[in-house]
Amino acid sequence: METQSSLEFQDLSTFESFKGFWHYYGYGVDQQDLIDREFKRIKGVTYLDHAGTTLFPESQIKGFCDDMSRNVYGNPHSHNPSSRLTHDTVESVRYRILGHFNTCPEEYSVIFTSGCTAALKLVADTFPWKAASNEGPGSQFCYLTDNHTSVVGIRGVTALQGVGTVSVLPHEVERRARKPPTQTNGEESSAPNLFCYPAQSNFSGRKYPLSYVKGIQSQQLYPACEHRGRWFVLLDAACFVSCSPLDLSQYPADFVPISFYKMFGFPTGLGALLVRNEAAEVLRKTYFGGGTAAAYLVAENYFVPKPNVVQKFLVYVLSSMLNIQLHTFGLARYTYIVLSCLRHSNGKPVAQIHCDNDFQNIAEQGAILNFNLLDCYGRTVGYSQVDKMASLFNIHIRTGCFCNTGACQHYLAISNQNVKSNLHAGHICGDNIDLIEGRPTGSIRVSFGYMSSFEDCQNFLRFVVNCFVDKPLILDQKRLTKLKSAEPMESAASYDLASTPNGQLGHQKGQTISPSPERIAPSEDTVSKEEKNNGSSHTLTNLFIYPVKSCASVEVTEWPLGPQGLLYDRLWMVVNENGVCLSQKREPKLCLIRPIICLASNTLQLQVSGMEPVTVPLETSLANSDLRTSQSKVCGDRVQTVDCGKEVSTWLSEFLGKPCRLIRQRPDFLRDMKFGREKAENFGPTALSLVNEAQFLLINRASMSFLHNSENEGTWHDMEQLIQRFRANLVISGQEAFAEDDWSHLTVGDTQFQVIGRCGRCQMIGVDQKSAARTQEPLRSLSECRSGKVTFGVYLAHQSARNTTAVPVLSVGARVIPRISESSDKP
Repeated sequence: METQSSLEFQDLSTFESFKGFWHYYGYGVDQQDLIDREFKRIKGVTYLDHAGTTLFPESQIKGFCDDMSRNVYGNPHSHNPSSRLTHDTVESVRYRILGHFNTCPEEYSVIFTSGCTAALKLVADTFPWKAASNEGPGSQFCYLTDNHTSVVGIRGVTALQGVGTVSVLPHEVERRARKPPTQTNGEESSAPNLFCYPAQSNFSGRKYPLSYVKGIQSQQLYPACEHRGRWFVLLDAACFVSCSPLDLSQYPADFVPISFYKMFGFPTGLGALLVRNEAAEVLRKTYFGGGTAAAYLVAENYFVPKPNVVQKFLVYVLSSMLNIQLHTFGLARYTYIVLSCLRHSNGKPVAQIHCDNDFQNIAEQGAILNFNLLDCYGRTVGYSQVDKMASLFNIHIRTGCFCNTGACQHYLAISNQNVKSNLHAGHICGDNIDLIEGRPTGSIRVSFGYMSSFEDCQNFLRFVVNCFVDKPLILDQKRLTKLKSAEPMESAASYDLASTPNGQLGHQKGQTISPSPERIAPSEDTVSKEEKNNGSSHTLTNLFIYPVKSCASVEVTEWPLGPQGLLYDRLWMVVNENGVCLSQKREPKLCLIRPIICLASNTLQLQVSGMEPVTVPLETSLANSDLRTSQSKVCGDRVQTVDCGKEVSTWLSEFLGKPCRLIRQRPDFLRDMKFGREKAENFGPTALSLVNEAQFLLINRASMSFLHNSENEGTWHDMEQLIQRFRANLVISGQEAFAEDDWSHLTVGDTQFQVIGRCGRCQMIGVDQKSAARTQEPLRSLSECRSGKVTFGVYLAHQSARNTTAVPVLSVGARVIPRISESSDKP
């Protein structure tokens, strides 16, 4: 029977309820018609990473292809008709870009770059930095702590030139504002200074006041008010302009870097630097090349630059940026309200949201929601695990620190020492280490674009409720009523673009960001794990190999070990026409392909019901001139491969319904273990095949039984089918569930292995290995039965003794003896 809160949540998640929150949905078009017409490819996909890049409409690509097909564009340095067409098109595009930002060529110039980062580097390299000397103070490079890495990285240039660096906390800009410094002895400093800040945080979506531009330039605001000289402002608008209007006639920032793919989705390798012409006069361009020179001499240092340097860009603008801003803000506001009101059965919050407001003012907040999920004990759920589960539901989110360390530290209460300690513990930016000693190293971000729909909000919120809420669901009615009744500032719906800046937003005095809620540890068995596991005996009950990565398994009763694991295990993989590896996450039908290894005929045969099988040789001779060699990537590693030929490519393409190929790891290619490298002197091989992480994966039947029995809805009636989903190499019997988590070594028969880590690949259990159907229950069940931990099984490395030629063989029924080492540094 459904609880009252569950029924209220269902009512809250209707479109009619959403319209009660926000009536600016859409932007003068039929939203569903737009999606059906321009974004058919995202059917079944919930894309919530628009702050990373938005999606391009089909008509944009069609228009680009038609334009390139119909016209002849020549080198713009010539004067023939095709060159003039290029020149005129570029000039037209430049005008449209400047017009979009409510300015003109008399005020601003457009310098095309390879992206926003390249635009920032251009400023860093050409700004007239001045070192301090006896003649006077030097330049200051100042930046808000809530800035993208690419902005903070400018200090790598300034540090070499003796330039002072000042990092500024957001609340200091206005709190420490005062009249500009008075000059002494009638002397004025000529040192140029640069202040950088984002119009919108790419971490939290917080919008910083555009009025800071003139405040810094006039030296009214900190830090400009404390340093003499001429102040320039770099406004990082990359995140802001994707969904909000920017009027440069009212807020004349000196340098404005943007990325077009964040605005339009295409092209992906093009950005621009908008430079105020008054500021452009001070830039010092040293390198010249291509068509940038008006004149130069070879024999002496003489160079005169051209006044403008341009590249080609085709622009696509769907609708008024004001309407897009209203549409996307409404979706973010609704998601914030519902998510912030979700409670576990014990009343504890489901999410800790990282923001400085209640999404009530469109001038203070963008269409970004940043948060961490919490379990019913108040402990943070690792963002990497949330990301993996979201992928199972085809929900695309962003996790980590988003290249914004300052904001990440601020909102997650991570100290400088914590950052250094985390690095020492092995955590670097962009990896999957989401928790260290129970504390998060990053967070989760969802962001909306103009093609986002209310259905995207529904899918995401239902995903959170279904997978991460301890039932029965509770809604915080008091908070919900308060947020629903609050009147959002909607003046932006009818405002004059020139009269309404970003709100004057700053941290209030004394405001702090609370760290994650107190962790409440569950009770533990008083019997020591050492007592349970050390020296205890188990049995190897199943042995599987997976010749073709992500295809069906081959079960054997005994099998030899090779230098990279079980012989022929994951030596082949299927790739698309671009050489990208296909996995069951992308192509569930791969599990229906049954590999058969025949050692007698030295062949690998692929079988699928309803098709004639296809055969390829087990061994590959690099002397064969017909072989196509290539490079691919597996789990971030570059691997060298050879193509298995046209026949098997045609066979796979027919079955999967798309162009693809079968490739094999080159026999002379060695790939190192990703982690847990052996330290003992007596053990050697750690090479990998095309596996993701390690040579072997082991699971324990006792752990499987625990999971099987915890599934209340009876998703798995067959224990063996459940085992198949985890795609392990070794399956053992055991008495204690999850005892393997604490093993450091084990012996199977006469063969020794080292445990090098826990398996985090459990998103794979979302694919039924018999039918290739995606299912959505398993991960939630796994997460619940393990109290939030969704790792399952352990990775092994084979430790073969040196100075021996014997080939180890594993046999089903072999005795398995695990042990725990006191010196084990296994995670």
